[in-house]
Amino acid sequence: MNFYHQLDAIMKQDMGGRGLLASLPENPIKKAAESLRHAARVILLTGFPVRMEDGGCIGETDGPSGTANLAFAFTQAGAQVLVVTDRASYHLLEEALSYRAPKAALSMIPEDASGDFIRDCIRFFRPTHFISLERPGKALDGHYHNMRGETIDDMITDSALFLSEARAFGAETISIGDGGNEMGMGTYRHEIEAHVPCGKLICASEAADITLASGVSNWWSWGIAALLSLQAGLYLLPTESQEAELLHRVVEAGGVDGCTKEHTETVDHLSLAVHLSVLRSVSQALTAQMEENSQASVFFSSVSARPVQA
Repeated sequence: MNFYHQLDAIMKQDMGGRGLLASLPENPIKKAAESLRHAARVILLTGFPVRMEDGGCIGETDGPSGTANLAFAFTQAGAQVLVVTDRASYHLLEEALSYRAPKAALSMIPEDASGDFIRDCIRFFRPTHFISLERPGKALDGHYHNMRGETIDDMITDSALFLSEARAFGAETISIGDGGNEMGMGTYRHEIEAHVPCGKLICASEAADITLASGVSNWWSWGIAALLSLQAGLYLLPTESQEAELLHRVVEAGGVDGCTKEHTETVDHLSLAVHLSVLRSVSQALTAQMEENSQASVFFSSVSARPVQA
C-alpha cells in the first residue's frame, strides 16, 4: 500500500458512525499533492456555528485547530496565509493561531457587505489556493443547514461567494468536510443524498476543484501537512502534546463540541485520545515515507557519483 492509499484509509475511518465515507471514492490525494506544490498565497476559511440553549451561538471545535495546523504547515513551507472566519468562531481562531501559527493573518467577515469583503480579499491577497475546512456550504434551497437539517442562516455570515470568486480569479479551490453540508461537498451529491440523513436538504450546492472527506474535518489538516512535509523535506505535523494544547485553548476560548454542544475537549463527540490515535497513524505513515524518500535519495546520489565505465 503506497502512502496515498495509507492516508486515504486513515482519513476514511468512520469512528462517528456516519455511514457516508464507505460510499465515497478514494480521496484525490495525488491531485491535491500536485496542486499544493504551487501554493504561494493561501486563504483558509473555517467556522461552523452551533446554536446554544440560550439562543446564542458559538463556533464548534471542529475547524479552528485544524485550520491553525494548516496555517502552520503552509507558513513553514514558505506560503503566505490569510485565515478568514466570522464572529462566532473569531476568538477561537485568534487563540489557536496565536499558539500554533502566529505568522498567519486573521480576518473577520463583516456581517454587512460580506460580498464586497470577499471580493476585496481575493483582489488584494491574490490567492493561489483557497481552502475551506468545516465551513457550512449553501444548499440548493439557498440556505445553510446543520446536520439536523435546521436552517442556520441567522448564525452565519454569508461566505458562499468565496468559492466562486476564488475560482474565477484562478485559484485552486480545495474543500474539506465530513458530513455533506460543508462548502464544496457538492462533489459527492449522489452519495450524500443516498447515505446522509437529510442529505437532499443539507448537501452543499457547489463543488470544489478538489474535495477531501474524512471522519472528522480536522483530520485533513494533518493529511495536508503530511503532503507539504514530503514536498518541503520538513516534519510539519503537530506533536500530540501540541494538538492537545491546541484543542484546550480552543475550548477555553469558548468552543463547543458540534454534536453535544458542550464545552469539552472533544470534537464531534470523539475524545481527544481518539483524535490523537489518528494523528499518530498519520505521523507513522509520514515518518516511514520520509525515511524511504531519504534512503532513495542516498541511493540515487551514490549511483550518480559512480564513474562511468568506458
